[in-house]
Amino acid sequence: MATVYKQQKSKKDKAEGVVAKTLEDKPVFKNKQRVLLLSSRGITFRHRHLLADLENLLPHAKKDAKLDSKSKLYVLNELADLNNCNNCIFFEVRKRQDLYMWLSKTPNGPSMKFHIQNIHTMEELKMTGNCLKGSRHILSFDKNFESSPHWMLMKELFTQIFGIPKTSRRIKPFIDHVISFSIVDNRVWFRNYQITEKPVEQRTISDTTDLTLVEIGPRFVMNPIRVFDGSFGGQTAFENPEFVSPNVVRANVRNAKASRYKSRMEAMSKRDEKLKESVLPEDPLSEKNVFS
Repeated sequence: MATVYKQQKSKKDKAEGVVAKTLEDKPVFKNKQRVLLLSSRGITFRHRHLLADLENLLPHAKKDAKLDSKSKLYVLNELADLNNCNNCIFFEVRKRQDLYMWLSKTPNGPSMKFHIQNIHTMEELKMTGNCLKGSRHILSFDKNFESSPHWMLMKELFTQIFGIPKTSRRIKPFIDHVISFSIVDNRVWFRNYQITEKPVEQRTISDTTDLTLVEIGPRFVMNPIRVFDGSFGGQTAFENPEFVSPNVVRANVRNAKASRYKSRMEAMSKRDEKLKESVLPEDPLSEKNVFS
């Protein structure tokens, strides 16, 4: 029906002498953002569920198979090109427990690497909020994103990757949830809320609106590590000086346990020496010596 309507409209315009505007008269901007979603080998069930939640939230995303190599990340630029995607979200898993997320504008960059912490998926949270699958969302950013250049670059990258274009083929023409990005303790906190109306019995006279937010999920915290000039590599544009590797954290915990064990063993050895030194010599007038 849409094709027939366009044909009839073009015939009518030609008959009436209406000339369609060219691109030179009025440039038309089309947002053609597409996101490639994939992960590395060794992913856990929690990370896999988080990847599935992001796929449900982003109808303009395309999921691909797992990547075998963790050192040749430049291959992701070719995979994105083959899938007609100009953005990429890559989950890199280390030691089957540490999750690192790459956000990149393929093929020229920039790209960012985050350490993901405090992961809670939709099924795990069991929140009361809900939204239509494939619907568009509003992106809400904290005012701290305007405080420094690397936060501003991060905001722009989040906007292009998580923002759903109007022309996406799988979207629904509704806006019923909000994705919030907040900066707390130099970390980016990700939250997803449903836009709903307050019940009549809960409204007060001072309320300026009848809308409220109910959390849906997922929720996680992104700790920025580095910002690269290129896609999945290149010169370092920003490096987080406060980032501590989880390997260092685990090593400190093991060293603390080892120091406690060492102090306990030293206390036991001192006790044994003290008991040996406190042994009294044998009394010559004891019953054993007198009546033997």
